[in-house]
Amino acid sequence: MFRSAKPYVMKRSAFILTAVLLSLLHGCHAVPPTGPQIDPGERPRALAAQVPDDNLSRVLLACADGPFRRSRFSIAHRGAPFAYPEHTREGYLAAAQMGAGLGECDVTFTADNQLVCRHSQCDLHTTTNILQTPLAGKCSSGFTPAQPGQPAAARCCTSDITLAEFKTLCGRRDIVNPAAQNINEYLSIPAEVSARSAPWAAQPVQCGSLLTHAESITLFNELGLDFIPELKQPMVDMPHNGMSAAAYTTALIEDYRSAGIAPERVFPQSFNPADITLWLQTHPAFGRQAVWLDARGRDPGFKPTVSRMQALKAMGLNIIAPPMPMLLTLAEDGSLQPSPYARAASAAGLDIITWTLEAGLATDPNNWLYMNLPGFMTSESRMLEVLHALHTEVGVRGVFSDWPGTVTYYANCMALP
Repeated sequence: MFRSAKPYVMKRSAFILTAVLLSLLHGCHAVPPTGPQIDPGERPRALAAQVPDDNLSRVLLACADGPFRRSRFSIAHRGAPFAYPEHTREGYLAAAQMGAGLGECDVTFTADNQLVCRHSQCDLHTTTNILQTPLAGKCSSGFTPAQPGQPAAARCCTSDITLAEFKTLCGRRDIVNPAAQNINEYLSIPAEVSARSAPWAAQPVQCGSLLTHAESITLFNELGLDFIPELKQPMVDMPHNGMSAAAYTTALIEDYRSAGIAPERVFPQSFNPADITLWLQTHPAFGRQAVWLDARGRDPGFKPTVSRMQALKAMGLNIIAPPMPMLLTLAEDGSLQPSPYARAASAAGLDIITWTLEAGLATDPNNWLYMNLPGFMTSESRMLEVLHALHTEVGVRGVFSDWPGTVTYYANCMALP
């Protein structure tokens, strides 16, 4: 289970003093390590050494030698896509070794209505090698080279192929060249992207192993992770080959029931409130831990209020998950403060998780995850300051990351479960 976040919201100065003392006295021994040896890797240590906040840097570096243990505060977003193909066995194994406490399978379906792990029903042309195989002929739209004013494009969906065909594909990192004139150019990984992630990956993965939803459940259970699957929006008309939208929503839960997984270990997610309602009505033991992925902040007219959040709580929702920019604001003195959204959600008694740390280049001014913090992200190490504010100021109970080791490292240093 996640911890309740509310008791952990405290003033930064008091927290720093307490954390420094804990770190100096105990290092990272608050909870003994269990299961396979956890290693968050060298990246979080390198980031910690460069944090401009000297007090925070001191606390984080005091934990550099570990030992480390798994933390449910650390959520593996699609595995470890910062350096591994997303939703692949290899990426999930890397996330588990880095100490993620929860693993995510984004759930969609094939032509024969089998549930598989993909971020989108129609992303096979960017996340797999399908365009380089005979299955390219089954894609909804084949590859078209770039033209003036028009990027290279293709559209290949899990619903275009059967499960058996899906399992023949290789997972790859979700990066393509929009200026490509041919398929090989389209699927080439830019040298600067490889250079940024290569130092932190154990070894490059040439052919990531794709998984069904059921296989992800088995793998996570064997690795000691809990489950935070996301039901993806269908991109084909429903019913699909006799499967209704409600049957699809229910099928996700049934996979956990069939595997004998206790409901308290499962946190099903969706952007669609109707999915949350159905889970609450038909599978309440799972539904009470459902996570609504809230993207209302992208609407310029959206105004968060306590009454709106209370209405969500009244319908049975307990966990809400907005993106990071909906939770923090930059104060005039340069400090990170909880946003009106964060205050309203907390006042209504909703627990909060958020997404996504380590997604994209943090110092890129066009990275929407930090565009609400103008001038703040002067180095990638400041992601740790953002993470710290999400914990101490907002009180989030978990953070998705494309490189879970960073969040695991922080959670261990702060003695978070």
